[in-house]
Amino acid sequence: MSLLELKNVSKIYGSLHALDKVNMKVEEGEWLAIMGPSGSGKSTMMNIIGCMDKPTEGEVLLEGVDIAKENNKNLTTIRRDKIGLIFQQFHLVSYLTALENVMMAQYYHSLPDEKEALEALDRVGLKDRAKHLPSQLSGGEQQRVCVARALINYPKLILADEPTGNLDEANEAIVVDLFRRLHEDGTTLIVVTHDPEVAEVAQRTLVLRDGRIDRETINENFTGKIRFD
Repeated sequence: MSLLELKNVSKIYGSLHALDKVNMKVEEGEWLAIMGPSGSGKSTMMNIIGCMDKPTEGEVLLEGVDIAKENNKNLTTIRRDKIGLIFQQFHLVSYLTALENVMMAQYYHSLPDEKEALEALDRVGLKDRAKHLPSQLSGGEQQRVCVARALINYPKLILADEPTGNLDEANEAIVVDLFRRLHEDGTTLIVVTHDPEVAEVAQRTLVLRDGRIDRETINENFTGKIRFD
């Protein structure tokens, strides 16, 4: 059984088909990139997979459960327990330290555990910045805090929406290397990106166009390492 499967998924707004009968499978431990021009349906797909929206039609199976049929309360629980979210805009609380921002995700899941939160920051190389506020961190460091926050509850699936969009080349490479290590640990990754160099690092890339999967490519030389020309 696939970790995630979309069956004939459509999202319709009036006459607009933001997604149009999309079929897709993601296996456990896979690293998938999703690309496409603005308006192609990438964000709509991420919102549906991330339990932040429901499809108009079709099934969205996460570990065999059709989350398209769940109510909003159950969707919140599924998102909290099984999905880690990373965004282009970091969404850190400005008056909380890096450590507290990570612990806040624990608070909504179970109980805050400072030791576990410090270990999560250590995984992203920021244990020594735990007491710093977001304003005292670089953009790359803030994104790494977001990665730690996404990992803290041991999700089955990491969804990253343009995670390197606000980063320079050096920090982009650091974040992609974090994804490589997560993948090596068995984490399932879905990364939406406009950057072909980031997409090429993944095992597989889907390109959306007009709400449909336009093409799929397999990275035959997959290494999980980014290359800059």
